Amino acid sequence: MDKVDRKILAELQLDGRLSLTDLAERVGLSLSPCHRRLRALEESHAISGYRAQLDAEALGLTFEALVFVTMRDGDRATVAAFEEAVAEIRNVLRAQRLFGDPDYLLQVVAKDVREFQRLYDEQLSDLPGVQRLTSTLVMKNVVENQPLPL
Repeated sequence: MDKVDRKILAELQLDGRLSLTDLAERVGLSLSPCHRRLRALEESHAISGYRAQLDAEALGLTFEALVFVTMRDGDRATVAAFEEAVAEIRNVLRAQRLFGDPDYLLQVVAKDVREFQRLYDEQLSDLPGVQRLTSTLVMKNVVENQPLPL
């Protein structure tokens, strides 16, 4: 990956809807070489996909919490079952396995505190292998969707 590839990635992080013509112009390439580089970046999985960035608040998802999960057991089967089950919960935006204690960090959104409580009691606490859940409420997002440093 060279400087031009990094410039392509930087431009697409800022605006994933750029036309190929606009992208080529911004990075100083003609259309064909820009297209070849873009395809190569996609094939190498440096670009893993394209999607719209939605505003949770505008969609009525105004409640956000971080949930720390401590597992009862750390064996492969339990971890795999937990990870498969948590991936099915639509309100979980991000699930990260951590070193140390706790074992996982979940970013969860909900319409309101009642919906979060229901989600917490009926789905999160029933996940395979969970020993303890601890949550904290997000007051405000300060940095969000920051482009990766290239």
